[in-house]
Amino acid sequence: MNPNLKQISTEKRQGKLRETFRSLRHRNFRLFWFGQMISLIGTWTQSVAQGWMVLRLSNSPFLLGVVSAFAGLPVLFFSLPAGVLADRVKKRKFLIFTQIGAMVLAFILSFLAFSGLVKVWHVMLLALGLGLVNAFDAPTRQAFVKEMVGKEDLLNAIALNSFMFNSARILGPALAGILISLVGEAGCFFINGLSFIAVIAGLSLMRMKDVVFQSKNSSFLASFKEGISYIMKNKRALSLILMVSTMSIFGFSYAVLMPVFARNILKSGAAGLGFLMSAVGIGAISAGLGLASRKTEEKLKYMQAGIVVFFFSLFLFSFSKSFFFSLIFLVGTGWGMISLVATCNTLLQEIIPDELRGRVMSFYTMMFMGTMPIGSFLAGALGQILGVIWAVRIGGLFCVGISLFLFKKFVQREFKLGSLQNSS
Repeated sequence: MNPNLKQISTEKRQGKLRETFRSLRHRNFRLFWFGQMISLIGTWTQSVAQGWMVLRLSNSPFLLGVVSAFAGLPVLFFSLPAGVLADRVKKRKFLIFTQIGAMVLAFILSFLAFSGLVKVWHVMLLALGLGLVNAFDAPTRQAFVKEMVGKEDLLNAIALNSFMFNSARILGPALAGILISLVGEAGCFFINGLSFIAVIAGLSLMRMKDVVFQSKNSSFLASFKEGISYIMKNKRALSLILMVSTMSIFGFSYAVLMPVFARNILKSGAAGLGFLMSAVGIGAISAGLGLASRKTEEKLKYMQAGIVVFFFSLFLFSFSKSFFFSLIFLVGTGWGMISLVATCNTLLQEIIPDELRGRVMSFYTMMFMGTMPIGSFLAGALGQILGVIWAVRIGGLFCVGISLFLFKKFVQREFKLGSLQNSS
């Protein structure tokens, strides 16, 4: 090969790599990103260990769903007022407070597990507490990204956050599968507690001017109504939020039942559970990187493809008795899931004004994370009555049917209309 052509090819790859990760040139975002990566690995480690422990203590798919539902209920009820608060507070300092709260809860669960006192109802209460923390943390964190990178790199930063989250989705469960056998579930919870130090340190070391968009002189209720009014009048924003809600209720419920698949169907144990969850993360990362540089029209195609790939991958997984093929099908499931959810997030952040960002993203959080308890409860109940295989199949059928209807009827049409209006 011609040396000059080889050099040009290398420079192109390096340029593309720099473009993909360009948001990391901002010092504050680098501190946040790497700290959050470490913390999220710990969070996924705890999530897998917690599910395994609940199944060990109760032997009940239904209680797996109930614990997961408890974690999401506070998001359903508190994320909207949390969004109003996010537009009124100094986000960096508030996030330090929420991360400390999550760290304390992880250490409490670790102590209960180490001491042998832990019961399923303890896990439920702590899951409820963590859900309350997340209800205030999630919309604030999503609104905070703009302050770290500015408008120019906002969409790239959102894509990198998706990459970070799903990298942790690979590493955390794989680590949990190993650690459960080495240090037990309690050790996993303790390591998660320690991991919060990284993100707290990152937030503390930032050098930036804290921004407050919403005046505290205006009524809390008036601010709340302003956010809701914007969403209801903006059909593009509403259609995107309805899409992620559908995926949350009917699509994500398979993850709640994964410990049962690992133990009873695939006979792979705790280590196998970690690898199954990591396979979803591998697919999710590939989707996130593919979306990072796409235009709106291309993102809509990705979204539609994501719905179809998610359904067929999940459906094939429900038939699989092979651990190897289950891993392959879950890679496809992760790809389809993120192709839909990450696209909705980036398109939504692209169209909302800065002064409403906290409130709109809190509504997004409520409809995404807050509706998960409904899906978790349904999955647990169906898993108990019909078995986990049929619970996953029924959830997949509802997910693909409703998602494709919403996409064709609302999302695709509204963004085409939006493009026409912007060009006129």
